[in-house]
Amino acid sequence: MKPDWDKLMSAFSGSATQLVADVDCTAAGKPLCESNGVKGYPTIKWGDPSDLQDYQGGRDYESLKTFAEENLKPVCSPANIELCDEGKKKEIETFMSMADADLDAKIASEEKKISDAESLFETELQKLQSAYQKLMDDKDKTIADVKAAGLGLMKSCKAAKAKGSKDELYLNIATDVCGKRVYDDLIDHEAYTESSLVQ
Repeated sequence: MKPDWDKLMSAFSGSATQLVADVDCTAAGKPLCESNGVKGYPTIKWGDPSDLQDYQGGRDYESLKTFAEENLKPVCSPANIELCDEGKKKEIETFMSMADADLDAKIASEEKKISDAESLFETELQKLQSAYQKLMDDKDKTIADVKAAGLGLMKSCKAAKAKGSKDELYLNIATDVCGKRVYDDLIDHEAYTESSLVQ
């Protein structure tokens, strides 16, 4: 992916309104990555620098370039309030008029909802993984117990019995065919003998 990303950065390097960049989350960029919820690499975020969103599209150059051209543009924000509809303008005015402490508390409250949701997800996921592992262990034990109880030997005996039945059937067929042939030969021989005596 890195060659395509480097190519994308080069393509947008001269833009006055679009920024494509990379951040080293293991060095100087670590605080930025942590504040934006980056947990795996590579992660792509886009949008308002104060409210970055997860990128879910393709990661080849053409997909990235198309997305950037269509989405990396000024959006509704306190810095671009003229791009907002009336509802968003009122929302921005409300937040801008709040005391810093009150706004910080509201932000912390909303971020806690996200943190709680992530914690719940991790807890329930661990439960699912534990249940999955127990099901796997139970299945493996059942298979081992059944095999130890003689399933393989049962199958071998069934195969041997089937083979014996086939051999007996072949023997009966061969006996019937040979017996009939001998009987036919005897009839032909008697007919020939009688014919010879008459002459």
